[in-house]
Amino acid sequence: MKNLLASLLLLLSLQGLAQSKPYEVIAYYTGNAENLRKYPIDKLTHVIYSFAHLHGTELKFGNDARKQNLINIVALKKEFPQLKVMIAMGGWEGCKPCSEGFATPEKRKAFAESARKMMEETGADGLDLDWEYPGIPGPPGHPWMKEDKQNFTDLVRQLRQQFGTRYELSFAAGGFEKFLEESVEWDIVMPLVDRVNLMTYDLISGYSKVTGHHTALYSRPTQKESTDNCVQWLLKHNVPAKKLVIGAAFYARMWEEVPNKNRGLDQPGKFKAGIPYSRQATFFADTAGFRKYWDRKAKAAYYFNEQKGLYATGDDPKSIKKKVAYMKKQKLGGIMFWQLAEDAFEKGLLSDIDAAIN
Repeated sequence: MKNLLASLLLLLSLQGLAQSKPYEVIAYYTGNAENLRKYPIDKLTHVIYSFAHLHGTELKFGNDARKQNLINIVALKKEFPQLKVMIAMGGWEGCKPCSEGFATPEKRKAFAESARKMMEETGADGLDLDWEYPGIPGPPGHPWMKEDKQNFTDLVRQLRQQFGTRYELSFAAGGFEKFLEESVEWDIVMPLVDRVNLMTYDLISGYSKVTGHHTALYSRPTQKESTDNCVQWLLKHNVPAKKLVIGAAFYARMWEEVPNKNRGLDQPGKFKAGIPYSRQATFFADTAGFRKYWDRKAKAAYYFNEQKGLYATGDDPKSIKKKVAYMKKQKLGGIMFWQLAEDAFEKGLLSDIDAAIN
């Protein structure tokens, strides 16, 4: 009887632990294990260590120190058993050889075998493909071809064959319609992956000559691209809601030479810089000349400095709360963000995500 009672108590405690993480909270991260410990990583389900790259047909880090960083981060799982650690491959300007490197079945199979070996060597829990972008233009000068779309499908298939059910497999997807329509064979790919991480940020990119909301939750008359627009497109194409993970930005984007009209919104300008969330309290202080505004339609925060002609857009605690509420309403799988190293160590946006979930 005593052993039975102990077993029941253990089962209930395990169920409670599982219920405490009803959604996936996923951090992309570029730093080391020592700095990672400074953040509230008990609030995370996944860390995606960024980035490894394609070298020939192999998944590799640029140097041994980067690989050791990953191994040290994996070691933190002893202290945080809820945490899974994945490897991101590629990134913006990090997948220049991908179109050619994944162009044949032999190359894709060799890469998949290399990725499995990397998991075995480091103890990582899986791979996140961040090819920007299959079948459409990505960073200027990066090769691409229409066949990338089908090659990406077979790459995923080869990786799943190598990984089986032992390792997780996901991919980062552009949150804009051109990517959704032209880069992925959703009906074939989604049954093979654990989730898709939707980059519903940079929707107004650094290449834009007109200001907007780079991580808007909802569309507005002058800006169709938004988190909701992306999610609804995928749901209409029968992608399971539980496999959709929406994205948040732990950084703002700022434009200069912006006219003093409409609080700087929808105005011509030139991209100037990104500002990590850890610096924003000081950078956007009223004493610095910025005023903060809220777009009720987009559910997005933005800032404008009339004197200096500076406009900025990004997530804040209020927009994070709205995104988490949307995630719950739509019964999505979770929320991810780029990137943890830009958050504040205390009272940052990760804490806001956790508070909104719980």
